[in-house]
This record gives sequence, structure tokens and C-alpha cells, in this order.
Amino acid sequence: MGATSMPTLPATPDMALPPHPWLAVGKVRHVGDPIAIIVAGDRYQAQDAAEAVRVTYEELPVVVDPERAADPDAPVIHEGVERNTDYVWAVQTGDVERAFKDAAVVVKQKMVSQRLMGTPLETRAVLAQYQPGQEQLTLWTSTQIPHLVKPNVAALLNIPENHVRVVAPEVGGGFGVKLEVYAEELLCSVASRQLGRPVKWIETRSENFQATVQGRGQVAEYELAADRSGKVLGVRARITADLGAYLQVLTALTPTLSGLMIPGPYDIQNLDAEVRGVFTNKTPTGAYRGAGRPEATYYIERMMDALADELKLDPVEVRRRNLVGKDAFPYTTATGLVYDSGDYATPLEKCLEMIDYDGVRREQAGKRAQGIYTGIGIATWVEICGFAPSAATATGGWEYGAVRIDRSAKITVLTGASPHGQGQETSFAQIVADQFGVPIEDITVVHGDTAAVPQGLGTYGSRATAVGGAAVFKAAVQVREKVKRFAAHMMDASEEDLDVVAGRVVVRGSPDRSVTLAEVAGAAYVAASLPPDTEPGLEATSYFEPPNFTFPFGAHAAVVEIERETGKVTLVRYVAVDDCGTVINPLLVEGQVHGGIVQGVAQALTEEVIYDEHGQLLTGTLMDYAIPTAEMFPRFETANTVTTTPVNPLGAKGIGEAGTIAATPTIASAVCDALGIRHLDMPYKAEKVWRVLNR
Repeated sequence: MGATSMPTLPATPDMALPPHPWLAVGKVRHVGDPIAIIVAGDRYQAQDAAEAVRVTYEELPVVVDPERAADPDAPVIHEGVERNTDYVWAVQTGDVERAFKDAAVVVKQKMVSQRLMGTPLETRAVLAQYQPGQEQLTLWTSTQIPHLVKPNVAALLNIPENHVRVVAPEVGGGFGVKLEVYAEELLCSVASRQLGRPVKWIETRSENFQATVQGRGQVAEYELAADRSGKVLGVRARITADLGAYLQVLTALTPTLSGLMIPGPYDIQNLDAEVRGVFTNKTPTGAYRGAGRPEATYYIERMMDALADELKLDPVEVRRRNLVGKDAFPYTTATGLVYDSGDYATPLEKCLEMIDYDGVRREQAGKRAQGIYTGIGIATWVEICGFAPSAATATGGWEYGAVRIDRSAKITVLTGASPHGQGQETSFAQIVADQFGVPIEDITVVHGDTAAVPQGLGTYGSRATAVGGAAVFKAAVQVREKVKRFAAHMMDASEEDLDVVAGRVVVRGSPDRSVTLAEVAGAAYVAASLPPDTEPGLEATSYFEPPNFTFPFGAHAAVVEIERETGKVTLVRYVAVDDCGTVINPLLVEGQVHGGIVQGVAQALTEEVIYDEHGQLLTGTLMDYAIPTAEMFPRFETANTVTTTPVNPLGAKGIGEAGTIAATPTIASAVCDALGIRHLDMPYKAEKVWRVLNR
């Protein structure tokens, strides 16, 4: 084997990188830390064997609170690491001291973004088969990144990369928690190679809760300086991020996205920010839908509400006075990001109109007089996604796409993106169909198999369409140009005079002169008469490398009612207006928004990973961890504005995380508004809200 420590991406050059063994060596650091692998003919034999394993444990000091873990006198989790603070990421820009000195008002708030489970419908699963004759390892795994799992498995097992095939079949949900390289993928591969038999592992739900990376887990302390009109002058932010016991691939990197997005959609140039990553005796954290951006949005939106409360201004008006103006793009933030394009005020105004903000405020006052607690919440948001360019990412930011027309004029699309419910099989087929005027039923989209698709990076950070779709688009354009070249040769016409319409190549102005796509394909593959300097066949490959990230944005609003006797929060209305640039498939966009809202609302109202003071996981089953149910939600009211991006030829920005990013601060704003308080940490479970009502 090669290295025996799991791979990770560093957040800072000087951070500690303690070993993360595939199996615990001498010391377990969290509940679910694996200590042995058992291989058996069936699950029942394996369970019997597991029960026969005896381990003697010596109890060690435990630290589960991230703020406590950061103390110099806290129990140290990793030998050789002086403190549990693994790294400090910091940025200071502008004149923060002057901003606070000149401020008419300063508001301070401590906020918690609690730990969450990803809870995909399908837990993780691995099947490894090593064929000694060919010295070939095939690994089927439920992952978002088959092309990144492949080189890591090859390196860690000391196998040539071209002897490893990774297949991500239809994956039942990822949400970021499958954006990792896990020890089970390596252990199953080693076992298969040693035994000469296929080895399969299916994760139970309890294993999923204990050992698959968890999300969020931050404590933030913010100070915001403003003038009397509500214009923000500067921000100080201190974020403590709970890394858990080990570093997975994205454990350390994810909290830095919270740091990068501290200003949100607001014109804030004076910033003093610090993100501390600390080890605790808990399951590692990592990417979970939004990955750092929901936390940042939650913090800055809560601070906008706090500022409005301090100045006795409407929270909408405070936001209006601080949004980056439409004419300011491209806009460079205090953290150094360059927002590509935007019009932040338009979705806000559309959202207010859809929910009838003034009308709801009037109705709220009337209900309050009747003892009914109604609240309206608002959030404006922007996120960083479409992860690229390569110079700004540790694994590369490009994506691979290929398009091939066969002899029958059917089209195959290869993409390095690896969808797991986003519907790219449809939207990518649409992108290509538009270039040739053929029905999408004639197009097959292939993904998730490193033998069929030679290169790629995967699906994460809402990059699949913005980067992967753009690569497919570029390849389709190249093939279309070759189709026109062959057709021009066949009809003795000029390429410049040809259009590809409805599966035919037509001479512009002479519709009777045309050839079908099938006729062109036949000529391209028979190759009896080739155009000058043209190779046979109709296929093209593209590696699309964007020059920047993309920055979708929007505004959400919600109305809640609180039951006085029980503290139960009911979501009455939810309105979302998002801008993801070009919309390729409106139904898919709406579905992504719906799913994101559900997960964001769930964090606000019910979901919370809880460990006791001894490091025992108390929310280890679906009986204890409250994922949302359909009855919690009204019919969502959604709309779009369209502000295209110059970053890719499609003009698409990404939409997969929008709902999750916006929903938590929207619900928090509504609940605190209903209670008439400045802030209350999530989740807003009935008992917690009831206690506030009865204080």
C-alpha cells in the first residue's frame, strides 16, 4: 500500500495535518471511529464475528464544545499537535478601527450554526472487485466525485491509476457528504485484492450518523458598525469551526468559505475576520449543501436584523441601503472575491411584492392584538459556486465534456460531472439538442464511470451546469461546425451559408437544398470523400476552464405563526426569488430550489446533531434526529430573475444550494420577529420557543 492516512485539502499553509488512519491505531477519537474490518460470506456472519471482537478501552478526557476545545488547557486530541486549534484563517481589509470609531451604533451578537446530518436517502455503499489477471481494480461507490476518488485510491493502494476504474452508479442523494474519499473505499479494495473475491459494504443508517461527515458546526461572534441611517461601516467577525476528530478531504477547507462570504450581498469594505478550525471528539465535519455559505449568510442576515432592531428601522430598508448597486459589477469584495454580475435589488423587490410585505405587516399587527404570534422574515443572499478557476482550487476547476454523433445520427454526450438527482441527463441533453435541432430522446448522456468518461472532477458547489454544461456546450459547437463542413462539401455550398435546423443542414435561403444529419454522419464515417484537412467521424472533446467563480443571488421571505400554548412554529408561506443566470430547464431549477428550502427550513426548525459531555452521540437514529416531513411545509411560491454571467458561454450561475443558503436566515428572521426578540439560536423546537414565550 501507499500512504495510510486519509487525504485532506489544507486551509492554510501552516496548519497541522495529524494522521487520519484508515482504522484507529491505539486510540479512538470519536464515536464511530472504526477499529477493525471483518469480511464474511454474508451480513449475518459478519455481525456474529463483529460481536466476538473484544476491545479494552481506557477512558480519556473528552472535549466536544468547539470553544472549549480552543482553550489552551483543553485535552489535546492529537499527539504531536500542540493545541486543538488546527489553523487560523484571517483577513483584514480597509480601516476597521476608523469604521468603529466613527460609528453611530455598534451591534454585537453571538450565533450558532448547529451541526447537521446530510441524511441522504441512500447511505454510502462500496463494491470492490480486483481481477489479479488483469491487475485491474473496479470500484463501485456512491460518490459525487468518481474521477477524484480514482487517483486517490490508486495512490493510497499503490496501484497504477490506469489500473483503477471507479463507477458511481445512480446515487440516491449526496448533498456534499459524498464529496469525500472514505476509508471504506480503500478497505474494501484491499480486502478484494487479498481475497481474490468481490467485497461489498453497505452502510447502515446508524453507521451513517456516526461516521459519515456532518455539516455546519460553527460558533460566530460578530460586531457590526453603522451610521445612523443604517449604512454598515465595518464588520468584525470571529468564527470557531468544529472540525471534529479528523481531517477528511474538505473538513478544513469548508469553514474558509464562511470567511470568504462574510460580506454577503452588501457593500462592506472594512472587515476584520478570523476563522479558527478546532478539533473535537466528534465525527469530522465536511461539505453539506451550501458548505460554508449558509453559515455566512445566516450570520450577516441576523446582523442586518439586529441593526434594524437597534435603529428601529424596517429590516428591509436596512438591506436596501447596504446592497451592492447594480452598476458596481464586477464588484471586488473585502475578502478579495470578484462578484461576476448582479442586480440584488430586483429580486428583493419582486419577493416583497409576491408576499405583499406591507399587507402582511398590517395583518401581523392585527393578529398580535388578538394574541396570535405572527412573524415575517426576509433574507437577501449571494453565494460563491461554479468552483473554478483551477488556480483558485486545490483539485482543479475545469470540467470535461465530449459529444459524439454515430452513424445513425444518435448522439452520445460524455460529462465529467456526476449528477445524483440534479437532472443533468435532461439539461445536458437539452444543451446539445439545441445545437442540432434533434429531440432529446436521440441523446444519451453518460457520466459517473471513469472507464467510459476518461476525465472529470465531479458534482459539487453548484458547478455541474456552469462548468460541466459549458464543456458539453463547447464540444457540441465543435461537432456542429464539423457537421456543417461535411454538409458544405456534400452540397457544394459555403459553410457560412448553412444552418443546422431540426436535424437537417439547410442552405440559408434555399430550403430545398439540404441534407439530413444521418446523411452527414454516414458520409463522415464512410469517409469516401473528405473535405480538405478534415478527419473522419463526428466527435469533439472540450476541457472548459472558467476564468472565475459564479455568484448567484436572490431574496427569500417567509411568514410563520407560533402557537402560544405549545411554542410550535408553523410555516404559513414561503416565497423565493432567485437569480441563477440562464435557466436551461425551469422545472429542474424549481425542483432544486424546493429541495434546498426544505433542508434550510429543517435546520431552522428541527435538525440538530447532539453529543453529550462524554462525546456520546445522542441523535444516532431517525427516531432522535428530526428530518422534515411534508406536512411541515406550505406550497412554495418561487420566481426567477435572470442576470447572466460572463464567466461561461451558457450564462448559467448555478442553483443547487440557493434554497439551503437563504432558508435558515429567512426562518430565523421570521421566528424572532414573531417573538419580538433580537436573536434566538436555531433550531426553533417547540420547547425552546415555548420557554421564550413564558419567560
